[in-house]
Amino acid sequence: MRQMDLKALAKINLGLDVLGRRENGYHDVRMVMQSVYLYDNVRREAREEPGIELSSNLYYLPDDSGNIAYKAAQMMIEEFHLEGGVRITLDKHIPVAAGMAGGSSNAAAVLFGMNRLFGLELTRQELMERGVLLGADVPYCILRGTVLAEGIGEKLTVLPSIPKCAVLIAKPPVSVSTRVVYEALDSKEIVKHPDIDGLIRALEEGSLKTVAACMGNVLEDVTIPKYPVIREIKQEMLEAGALNAMMSGSGPTVFGLFENKIKARNAQERIRRKALAKQVYVTNVHNARRE
Repeated sequence: MRQMDLKALAKINLGLDVLGRRENGYHDVRMVMQSVYLYDNVRREAREEPGIELSSNLYYLPDDSGNIAYKAAQMMIEEFHLEGGVRITLDKHIPVAAGMAGGSSNAAAVLFGMNRLFGLELTRQELMERGVLLGADVPYCILRGTVLAEGIGEKLTVLPSIPKCAVLIAKPPVSVSTRVVYEALDSKEIVKHPDIDGLIRALEEGSLKTVAACMGNVLEDVTIPKYPVIREIKQEMLEAGALNAMMSGSGPTVFGLFENKIKARNAQERIRRKALAKQVYVTNVHNARRE
């Protein structure tokens, strides 16, 4: 096998709580992560010439070690002393710097693809152990589906799949730094923590309405005051019939859960008409099949 194409899926956070900050600067989190069917196409091609060649349809993305997908390839080549090199092509559709783990998902796809391309025969768990060295979201992006993430995001527990629903995703024309948001958050000053346990029970019961009612993200308290458009988008989704709407990750992307695509598309039109966001997508949740 000399070439492999994979879909690198985006994620949303159904719940995101921050429990404290470690001495090394990382935060202890408790999150419920969910894959959605919005993805980047990631192509990997083995080549005889040594080195890594990376290209993208977005001119402003780095094509060297400043790109986490490049780092993933570099790590595998160095660890396993791989002969030859690899060409990586990113066809990106997941909004960038948007709280949807686009970069982490690209890195996960590179790890998975190189494992297959070079016949390394690493298990998924072994890939996840390497992924956390690149970023806290990378192990989840290898696992995918509905998952509880704890620790710094690397301790993963598979949860029952969320009931089928339509998801509206809207990314306003601002970019947010995850690092800056977390640094601005004081976990001791968090007044209201999301009900992660209630969210897990709702998934076990298979109740979409209860899942929506339990959604919460403590990072909204940091990001929304800086970017009020996030609140405006949430309000539009709710007025158009969303069961709930919330910022994903550190933002600025907002997602809403809808019982059907008709309501989701109506909300999509409202957001576009008011020019709150250009990147607005109606999609589905993605429930991964487990090995």
